[in-house]
Amino acid sequence: MPTERITFPNSAGDLLAARLDMPEGPHLATALFAHCFTCGKDIPAARRISARLSAMGIAVLRFDFTGLGHSEGEFANTSFTSNVDDLRAACAYLDTIGTPVSLLIGHSLGGAAVLKAAAGLDHVKAVATLGAPFDPGHVTDNFADALPEIAANGSAEVSLGGRPFKIGQSFVEDVSSAELTSAIRNLKAALLVLHAPTDAIVSIDNASQIFLTAKHPKSFVTLDGADHLITQPDDAEYAADVIATWASRYLPLRPPAPPPGAPEGVVRVSEADTSGFLQDINSGPYHHALADEPLAYGGTNKGMSPYGFLSAGLGACTSMTIRMYARRKGWPLTHVSVDICHDKVHAQNAETGSGDKIDTWRRKIRLTGDLTTEQRQKLAEIADKCPVHRTLERSSSVVTELLP
Repeated sequence: MPTERITFPNSAGDLLAARLDMPEGPHLATALFAHCFTCGKDIPAARRISARLSAMGIAVLRFDFTGLGHSEGEFANTSFTSNVDDLRAACAYLDTIGTPVSLLIGHSLGGAAVLKAAAGLDHVKAVATLGAPFDPGHVTDNFADALPEIAANGSAEVSLGGRPFKIGQSFVEDVSSAELTSAIRNLKAALLVLHAPTDAIVSIDNASQIFLTAKHPKSFVTLDGADHLITQPDDAEYAADVIATWASRYLPLRPPAPPPGAPEGVVRVSEADTSGFLQDINSGPYHHALADEPLAYGGTNKGMSPYGFLSAGLGACTSMTIRMYARRKGWPLTHVSVDICHDKVHAQNAETGSGDKIDTWRRKIRLTGDLTTEQRQKLAEIADKCPVHRTLERSSSVVTELLP
C-alpha cells in the first residue's frame, strides 16, 4: 500500500505527524485510526488493520496524538478532551483534501476518544473500538501510585510501558470527569465492539457496558487469547479481517467500472507479512482471500498455495459449467462436487535426461441425481469445455509491466 507522510495542525497549532495509507487501486472510502494511551500510529494492530482496509479500497489515516511519536506539543499539557480535538482536527484535514472520514477506529483510550468524537460527524457511517474503556478515567489505573504526587505537585513523571511520561493534574481531572454514556447512546453510526476476554488492562466488562448502552446496529466480537495491545500477528490479522468484513456492510464501497481488457476487474495481490509468504488477495472491495505456503516450505499455512488457487479455479469452473448445461437441458442433477489434485510429471515427449516436466491436474467429478448413463457421460464431456480447463490446456500469454 502506498503511504504518504503528512502533517496537519491541531487546535493549538501544533503539527501532528500522520501516515495516510492509500489503496493501490480505486479509493472508495476513508478511515481514521486512533491509537491507545501513550502508544503511537505504528503499533502492529494499526499497521495490520490499515493494510487490510487499504487493500479493499479504504484509505486509512493514522496519526500520533499531541506530544507523542513525531507530533509536536507537550504530552503533559494534553487531556482526553485534547485527544478528541485532535481526532476532529484529523477529520477536518481529510475534509480539506476531499476525503471525508466514513469509518472511525479506536484502540483502548483511542476507542473512547472516537466514540466521543463521532458526535457531530454526520459523514461517519461506522465506528469500531478495540479494547476500549467505557469510563475514560480507567486510564488513571495505569499510574495510580503517582496520583497523590500529581495532586500535590501538579504533575509527576510516571513509567508507562517502560517509557517515562509526564502526567499533569489537568489530564487526571479531565479524563476522570469524561463520560461516554450520552455519546454512545446518541451515536448515529453502526458500532463494532472488539475486546479480549482476558484483557488485563481494560476488563471485558467495559465492552459489555459500551455494547449495552449503544443502539442498533451494533456488533460484539471477542478477541479470544489476545492481549490488550493486540501484539500477536494472528490476533491483529483476525481483528483486521473482522473490521474489514463488518465495515463493508455499512460503507458505500462502490467500485468503478473495470478497466478495458479486464471484464472482471483487477485482482490485486500484496504482501501481508514480509517475514514470510502470506499474501492479501482482493478482487474488488468485497472478495478477500489469503495465499500462503505450507509450513514445510517456510510459510505459515494461513491460506491456499498459488497452485491451490489454480486448482480451485479449475474445480469451480468445472462445477459451474456442468450445472449450467444440466440446468439448460432440464436434467435432474441435484449436486456436483469436484476433487482436484495438482502434480508435476515428466513430459512424455521430453528428451531423455532433460528433466522436463509438465503440470497435471487430476479431476474427479461426482454427479448426484437420477441421471441416465448417457446424461452422465455427456456431462463428463461438458466438463472438458469449461473455460479454465481450456485455458490450462493451451498456451497462455503473461504480459508483465514493472510499475515505477
